[in-house]
Amino acid sequence: MRIIVPISVIIALSLSVLIVILLFTHLVKRKQGQPASETTRRCRDILAFFKHLLRKKQGQQASETATKNGDIFSIWNYDGTVAYEDIIEATEDFDIRYCIGTGGYGSVYRAKLPNGKVVALKKLHTSEAHEPTLKKSFTNEVRTLTKIRHRNIVRLHGFCLHKKCMFLIYEYMERGSLFYVLNIDEEAVELNWSKRVNIIKGIAHALCYMHHDCIPPIVHRDVSSTNILLNSESEAVVSDFGTARFLDYESSNQTIKVGTCGYIAPELAYTMTVTEKCDVYSFGVVALETLMGRHPKELLSSLLSSSTQSLLLTAILDQRLQPPRSRSAMQDVVFVSTIAFACLHANPRYRPSMESVGKEFVARRIPFTKCFHDISVGQLMNPQLYLYDQSEMSTISVE
Repeated sequence: MRIIVPISVIIALSLSVLIVILLFTHLVKRKQGQPASETTRRCRDILAFFKHLLRKKQGQQASETATKNGDIFSIWNYDGTVAYEDIIEATEDFDIRYCIGTGGYGSVYRAKLPNGKVVALKKLHTSEAHEPTLKKSFTNEVRTLTKIRHRNIVRLHGFCLHKKCMFLIYEYMERGSLFYVLNIDEEAVELNWSKRVNIIKGIAHALCYMHHDCIPPIVHRDVSSTNILLNSESEAVVSDFGTARFLDYESSNQTIKVGTCGYIAPELAYTMTVTEKCDVYSFGVVALETLMGRHPKELLSSLLSSSTQSLLLTAILDQRLQPPRSRSAMQDVVFVSTIAFACLHANPRYRPSMESVGKEFVARRIPFTKCFHDISVGQLMNPQLYLYDQSEMSTISVE
């Protein structure tokens, strides 16, 4: 029977023999009183050569392993390389029992890996895996999420670009999407006012990071309640970066219209130029939706009418919850409401930047002078005129 010895073993054995020979020669020359510097130099050169061969071979083996395992790559803090076979085994070849959601692009599966880690797998439909637009969205999401990291942005643990299927491996978010939670009464009532304010705060910090801390800035372009995920502690992360765009201020930044109906900034109806202010508008919609417990489409369509502006804040808040009772809860709800309406300004120039919004969330809250139950939508849209002591009021800056 023919025995095949790996080349790495041959290199290692040859290197060991060579070291012994060189060491023996070095000791003999020292004993004879001859200078050993030339021998030492040759030893270093030969060692370097063999190390180069060994590294090259290891690199080839790693590449072969990656190909065999389905081109899955390890990213950030992920515990080792996940084999394609591990994913197939964990989901029983993507059995429907592990499916936790389905959309036009594909399906999401919950999987427990051999190391005990629970992850979410977003798998493209087989028939659409090689469609140019979906493949571009897939690679765009990988490109974006491998460049950024923030506690309020979903973590990409790995991805698979395989001839059989394409999928992304994310951290698993136990409660699912914000949209799902708000539309299930039993889930929604567990989101008290404090949790809702923190959800909005988390989204704001994620967008602030993307717009102002990333170089170049990143515009999400599809901020919606379906793309906000909640963990077991109801902390929010922004997900789905398939349509995200890196801004280049030296170019026109023109693009096709993308996003979710009901969250798209109004200026995109007449311009193809995308800016951070498009995300700001979408954030305002999600913030109101979180407070109201439903999408604010009727409110948005008549925002400037006198009947809408005369509506009381307590009338538009989620009626499944008791109105906030503590002074701090009232203050937080009023504060977030004023932020949301500022972000919904029809003119993008007058919307605050996410940097300004983020700073407001960490700043000291200024007590409002009105009775909470008497505050109207119109007053929330002009808070500096109606709600606060003028000597203490600091308005949100716009860019």
